[in-house]
Amino acid sequence: MDLILEFLKEVLKGVTRAISAHLFQRTFLDKKKATPRRRKHKGGSRKTK
Repeated sequence: MDLILEFLKEVLKGVTRAISAHLFQRTFLDKKKATPRRRKHKGGSRKTK
């Protein structure tokens, strides 16, 4: 019984570490913006046929 409890404790530690690492990476390391920006249109006159 003690072996099963130790195993479950280690599994829970691993899951907690994986979740916290994922949240840390998502919060601090991913600097991508949520929506991509549109390209700016060039000004000036354009030739038309």
